[in-house]
Amino acid sequence: MAPGHSTDSSPPSLVPSVRVLAWTLVAGIVLVTSALHDGKPPQPSEGQAFSPLPGPMAHRSAPAAESAVPPLPPAEPLWLRIPAIHVDAPVTKLRLDASGALRPPPADRPNLAGWYGGGTTPGSVGTAVTAGHVDLRTGIPGVFYDLGAVTKGNSIEIDRADRRTAVFTVDAVEVYDKERFPSEKVYGGSGRAELRVITCGGGYTKRTGYQGNVVVYATLTAVR
Repeated sequence: MAPGHSTDSSPPSLVPSVRVLAWTLVAGIVLVTSALHDGKPPQPSEGQAFSPLPGPMAHRSAPAAESAVPPLPPAEPLWLRIPAIHVDAPVTKLRLDASGALRPPPADRPNLAGWYGGGTTPGSVGTAVTAGHVDLRTGIPGVFYDLGAVTKGNSIEIDRADRRTAVFTVDAVEVYDKERFPSEKVYGGSGRAELRVITCGGGYTKRTGYQGNVVVYATLTAVR
């Protein structure tokens, strides 16, 4: 669910422990993947994916938003809002378990958004990662049930412990199969203040649960 980036001021880099953690996410350990329901959460369309750069850079992705403000010093996130899908949720710190997997938010509190407390804080330089349940085994929708309906240009607001609000603009929304999850793309370091919001998604069966993950990419564009 989250990378092992440092919280210092230098751009974090992907380290081996991050790769292990990334794999535990896509393997289905981190988030609920077998909810008992007949509905299906929305999935992002191809139009919400990154636009490839032309020419020899075509294998890379072009950001939709450019940061207009300097990054913030570290401060823990307290609240997360995505107005476009009516998310207004408290943030809880997530930690690793003994196996190196990120513990998900408590199953009895599906309204919680999680933030990897060992990584970058939202608004600081680097790649901050938040994650939460799409739904629960009982069929109750989770905090990010509608995450796949987020579109480019939508805002994500995070209230921080320093009484500042970091405002991010969505660059892209993509969905990946577990077996082809691009760990470095999702969790890799950045010289900008960036945010990832992750939940389960993709194909679904009652036998195996969700087959992938929805990932929202966003860049810091304002501070209030």
